[in-house]
Amino acid sequence: MKKLISALLLGGLVMTGTITAQTGTAKTAFVYFSPTGTTERMAKNAATAMGADILEIEPVHKYTSADLNWHDKKSLSSIECNDPKSRPAIANKIDISDYDTVVLCYPIWWAYAPKIVYTFAESQDWKGKKLVTLCTSGGSGLGRSGKDLAKFARGADFKGGKDFTRGSGAEIKKFVESLLK
Repeated sequence: MKKLISALLLGGLVMTGTITAQTGTAKTAFVYFSPTGTTERMAKNAATAMGADILEIEPVHKYTSADLNWHDKKSLSSIECNDPKSRPAIANKIDISDYDTVVLCYPIWWAYAPKIVYTFAESQDWKGKKLVTLCTSGGSGLGRSGKDLAKFARGADFKGGKDFTRGSGAEIKKFVESLLK
């Protein structure tokens, strides 16, 4: 009888949120930046497949198609990519303190992550957190962007990354889980 009462009490605490169902398991967040929607779709599909939370990096300045024109050396994205010190402002507050693993998702711009992703990486406390990077790319792939970002995510345990421009949520889940073993 005591076991039954204890089980019912514990179940009630879990259902009311007093104790989370993930007690004892790692909690994962997919954090993404996606000015065109491509990376957003990838991140949301993967987060759904993994049962993870999804958080968006929202820029103060919303990028227009003119801002993203890589043929124009005066476009905002071209200027940012050519300035190693560029750190565009983020409009929303993102708190990763409740997560054990952060999967950082972004498009590739000129072989690197967009500078706003560096803004995010530098603004967080990464101590004790695992970092996985995923990108979408029109052709250059992940390159060294993941390793480069990991340098700015001080204290993170960088597990690796991959280009998932064409990949299902299930494929991403399998890849991420393999890195976290």
